[in-house]
Amino acid sequence: MAIADFGQLNMEEPPPFWGSRGVDCFEKLEQVGEGTYGQVYMAREIKTGEIVALKKIRMDNEREGFPITAIREIKILKKLDHPNVIHLKEIVTSPGRDRDDQGKPDNNKYKGGIYMVFEYMDHDLTGLSDRSTQGFTVPQIKCYMKQLLTGLHYCHIKKVLHRDIKGSNLLIDNEGNLKLADFGLARSYSHDHDGNLTNRVITLWYRPPELLLGATKYGPAIDMWSVGCIFAELLNGKPILPGKTETEQLTKIYELCGSPDENNWPGVSKMPWFDQLKSPRPLRRRLRDIYRNFDRHALELLERMLVLDPSQRISAKDALDADYFWTDPLPCDPKSLPKYESSHEFQTKKRRQEMRHNEEAAKKQKMQHPQQHSRWPPQQHGVGQAHAAPHWPAGPNHPINNGPPPQLPAGGPSGHHYYQNPRGPAPASNGYQTGGYNNRSRGGYSSGSYPSQSRGAPYGAGPNGGYGVRPPNYSQNGGQFSGSGRGQNPMGGARNQRYGGWQ
Repeated sequence: MAIADFGQLNMEEPPPFWGSRGVDCFEKLEQVGEGTYGQVYMAREIKTGEIVALKKIRMDNEREGFPITAIREIKILKKLDHPNVIHLKEIVTSPGRDRDDQGKPDNNKYKGGIYMVFEYMDHDLTGLSDRSTQGFTVPQIKCYMKQLLTGLHYCHIKKVLHRDIKGSNLLIDNEGNLKLADFGLARSYSHDHDGNLTNRVITLWYRPPELLLGATKYGPAIDMWSVGCIFAELLNGKPILPGKTETEQLTKIYELCGSPDENNWPGVSKMPWFDQLKSPRPLRRRLRDIYRNFDRHALELLERMLVLDPSQRISAKDALDADYFWTDPLPCDPKSLPKYESSHEFQTKKRRQEMRHNEEAAKKQKMQHPQQHSRWPPQQHGVGQAHAAPHWPAGPNHPINNGPPPQLPAGGPSGHHYYQNPRGPAPASNGYQTGGYNNRSRGGYSSGSYPSQSRGAPYGAGPNGGYGVRPPNYSQNGGQFSGSGRGQNPMGGARNQRYGGWQ
């Protein structure tokens, strides 16, 4: 499918031959993810050599045809065409029963398999942040956040709610381009929609309070709460609301953002589950106190994202115009970001499991061969004796007893992930994930991708040159980055421009 010119929406339908090719046109290289609705493989197209991601649609429990969730995802992805939204290339099929990595037939009782073919990315945001030992720089956070908001603004303009924004569903390539992915829970909507929508969506740690209180009529504000949680997580270095149950999740929200009432959220007392889940005592908003070390402009934007009342929550379009993106240090050019080894949460989790397994094996071997304690050292034999010194069991410094400590997963319990199971419990969702792919990125940023700026003089030269290296949660009050520093944004986008021709 051809890519539309910048500022234009691509209304062209996908190729009519979708489904006409078989999965045997691709060579599966490695499984890179697994979700509720299927596995994801890194694969190579045999004819062209292009690396892609094959997402197998799980049909194990389907007795009445094609899964409705997959139909909805395909339908939504067909009408989305944007540099910050994952590209569905085509649908392919397998004529017979598939086999797993060990050559055993899969659990599909019905013959045939269906695969969604996606462009292949190098990382997801969760895997990348786990790999980054020192956290992201401020320009890097601004770069990722601006791309996230741009892609989400496009989705909302096209009347699509994502309904599962989290780090593992934000894919990044080695050119620094970020794309929204996993539209398995996405839903088209309209402002005059009278029907009820499910509130059992969005991974628990990123779920807004209105869904937790039982709302069935909602709009783009639910995605913006999730974006606020991602934003705070990038600044803080870890998830900010890691609840284990819905009740605990609401409690954590109340402790951070205050307890809702008719003053700060008109109509909240009429929410379906408000009486059962309301705070036992009034709690004040403490977000500014807890995160007072955040940059002033970052904290102002975060405050407007994590608003209890969804009608007062900032939109993606207004967030792109926030001072945070127009003060020094400015968002860096995606192409200037460092390149990392392929890192997805699925792969990170697999490495951690292997490390834990090795550690447990070492402990087990140590238990089977305990160290012999003796008050005296072993007898030393004189020179020329015919027999060697007796074997001394391995001590605490022996390599087998001195392995690395187990690396525990960051972020708590696991749930559904775009490729596999991510941080945090999750709703049922289908998964797609990616791995190392250096193919030409569709719709990537390049010189002149955005219109020239109209807000002040260009951000000039200096020791940091707009690509600062301070830690993400530095304070901007005082120091070399204080002041407005407004000017040209390397990622582009005039502050008051129409974003890419859509509003």
